[in-house]
Amino acid sequence: MMIERRTFLMTAGAATAVAAGLGSFALTASATDPAAEGPFKLAPLPYDPAALEPHVDATTMGIHHGKHHAAYVKNLNAALAGKAELANLPLETLLSKLNDVPEAIRTTVRNNGGGHANHTMFWQIMGAPGGPGPGGDIAAAIERDFGGLEKLQETFNAAGGKVFGSGWVFVTVDKAGKLALEPRPNQDTPLMDGKRVLFGNDVWEHAYYLKYQNKRADYLKAWWNVANWKAIADRYAAAKAGTLTI
Repeated sequence: MMIERRTFLMTAGAATAVAAGLGSFALTASATDPAAEGPFKLAPLPYDPAALEPHVDATTMGIHHGKHHAAYVKNLNAALAGKAELANLPLETLLSKLNDVPEAIRTTVRNNGGGHANHTMFWQIMGAPGGPGPGGDIAAAIERDFGGLEKLQETFNAAGGKVFGSGWVFVTVDKAGKLALEPRPNQDTPLMDGKRVLFGNDVWEHAYYLKYQNKRADYLKAWWNVANWKAIADRYAAAKAGTLTI
């Protein structure tokens, strides 16, 4: 009995540690949770959760979208309840005006609004492995601003690996089409500074831990296999046209 009790305690402790690694908040929200109702919505994934296999596993995708992202939406809507002047703003505008948000909810809006924006972008710029690489204007911009795709991947992965704790690594784009690399902590986003995100990768542990454990570098390298360059090229064209939002 003592051995069985010890085994149970060790197993329970390991499960708790994994849950903590997947995120600091309880995974209780879902897309159908009535408490998630409000001006901001969780859109369905644009592909099956298994579509990114083997590089991003279906279990991670299901939890990441249906629990983590859903929780950001729920918490954002709850924070803005009764504050129509803020709740009715486009998300990118709200995030660029955080100083106008009441101090009592500012951190909640920052974290959860940023999480909602970041993940909304994230699902859009990924797709099934094997798609075509960058071409046309986006390929030319990568060559001009980073020295080519291989150099971009190298510097992007290095920046993502250096994010301490949880965060993101982004490529931003201005209206002239110039690209820049920008890592951010937690759920912060360049949208908070009025910039636009071309694409980015999530380096929170909940994005990769079930498959890659603590090997963030392996995840960053593998992630490029699911980059959807058609979607990224469309975002690049929208940025130059001044119509790119999140």
